[in-house]
Amino acid sequence: METDLNALAVFALVAEERSFRAAAERMGVTRSAVSQTVRRLEETLGIALVLRTTRSVSLTEAGDRLFGDIAPAIAEMRAATEAAGNLRGPPRGQLRLAVSSIAERFLSGPFLAGFAEANPEVQLDITVTDDEFDIVAEGYDAGVRLGEVIEQDMIAVPVAGDERQLAVCSPQYLQRFGAPAHPGELVTKRCIGWRPAPGVAPYRWEFAEDGKEFSVAVAPEITTNDMALMSKLAVAGAGISFGMEESFRPYIERGELVAVLENFSPRFSGFYLYYPSRRHMAPKLRALVSHMQHRR
Repeated sequence: METDLNALAVFALVAEERSFRAAAERMGVTRSAVSQTVRRLEETLGIALVLRTTRSVSLTEAGDRLFGDIAPAIAEMRAATEAAGNLRGPPRGQLRLAVSSIAERFLSGPFLAGFAEANPEVQLDITVTDDEFDIVAEGYDAGVRLGEVIEQDMIAVPVAGDERQLAVCSPQYLQRFGAPAHPGELVTKRCIGWRPAPGVAPYRWEFAEDGKEFSVAVAPEITTNDMALMSKLAVAGAGISFGMEESFRPYIERGELVAVLENFSPRFSGFYLYYPSRRHMAPKLRALVSHMQHRR
């Protein structure tokens, strides 16, 4: 017996609405057309599915069982159809992003607010995280990371220009303890370090000299996984901190922090918006890429 999928979909609507009229209105057809379709399905199966009266519609035991079995599949097909429709037309739907906490320009209020205003039918869902994981497997549309840690099979679009990391401290700290002349001196200084999680060794501070890169394993008196806290502690004179220049820039411009060891701070490839290669990019993601390129 060949299954009439269209008849099953019509029956599912009648079962949901408990009304031939309401089901017909949702489909944009006549009530008699819906009734005839359900009747043909019953004839094919050889059993009554719907109990009809002049005032109400209810399901038979067989109808209730059939509806319970097909309802999940009907819901999945509707969702799949809606998702396919989102691949054309104006940008709409939820756009899930995994963004590094130090991607300052991307996470700036004006950039994201401007995108949201220009695309009112797109719902941004942003997870700020420094964990490295497969964005596709976790259900994200795209991510923002430093270019050096992005998988080669991803499409990567620059968010901004080159970046660099700086060692910074407050003017008060500089006056009390002086500036280090070489990164190697940092092991004797009061430092504020970053670590991704408790029990994990603090991040080694990276520098370059005469074209050669090297790192220094400082012994920080304070460690944290929060860049904003590192900046606040440095402003308060707790020690020398190290991180992305963009994170420290507002404090430097206000005179609250001073950069040290700048001659040992090379520039490198910055942040990228990355996403898996697809034959057809969803309009919502295409809109984000376009907005980002325009703002650059």
